[in-house]
Amino acid sequence: MADPGETLRVIRKYGFHFQKKYGQNFLIDSHVLEKIVRAAQITKDDFVLEIGPGIGTLTQYLAFYARRVAAVEIDKSLIPILEDTLGEYPNVTVINEDILKVDIAGLAERENGGRPVKVIANLPYYITTPIIMGLFESHAPVESMTVMVQNEVARRMKEQPGSKDYGALSLAVQYYAEPYIAANVPPNCFIPRPTVGSAVIRLKKHPQPAVAVRDEQLMFALIRASFNQRRKTLVNGLANGMELPFTKEQLGEMIAGLGLPAAVRGEALSLAQFARLSDRLSEALGEKQGR
Repeated sequence: MADPGETLRVIRKYGFHFQKKYGQNFLIDSHVLEKIVRAAQITKDDFVLEIGPGIGTLTQYLAFYARRVAAVEIDKSLIPILEDTLGEYPNVTVINEDILKVDIAGLAERENGGRPVKVIANLPYYITTPIIMGLFESHAPVESMTVMVQNEVARRMKEQPGSKDYGALSLAVQYYAEPYIAANVPPNCFIPRPTVGSAVIRLKKHPQPAVAVRDEQLMFALIRASFNQRRKTLVNGLANGMELPFTKEQLGEMIAGLGLPAAVRGEALSLAQFARLSDRLSEALGEKQGR
């Protein structure tokens, strides 16, 4: 079905109407579909969880290469279409559900012997980050995610300190996974055409988080506060953006203790430096509370 004419035929056959609330853009380029499968390193041993199968174009490719596929589609109007387009693929199960409500651990146990699954997704851009971070933060049994996202979002996920695209998303993704941009995808590869370019990015999950930190929640609170107002120095961002029982001077001393200049901004810190700063604050908070 990786053809504009066939995609339109299926859409017209069922009187399907694209729904803006789901951010639907269907892939119509076989080369891109093959790049997704290669980037995800799908084999006949794999159980694949696909998010947002649409009319099943990518799902058919996945069914050919993988042992088994579960395709999670939130739009119930697409279910009859998927039953038609995937009817010849006995190794595919379609689930009409919100991916954030799916018991992925249960799926992995039933379909993959409890082993982590490979996630593939052509995600609506407005919900890209909540879905990716929701899967990471829930500690779902995921080996890797290979997802289609907006170009800008893909760049932000893999950027390093000092770049204008480096931010809280870069740090959050890199804490959990190693990002790799596998392909850039122009708007003409979709129906309807999106207004921006896209990219296929593979996020290979680390066996353990990239850095060890005493208090994960505190570290990410520090990261968010430091990037909420990028032009502020790190000490001002923390002093204004968090309710911490420390003066600005005390925060400055902790930052200086890491060997950083007083005027440093959050965008200059690596993930490891944020982890060390978080540990210093965690220790100081424990001392204040008598722990």
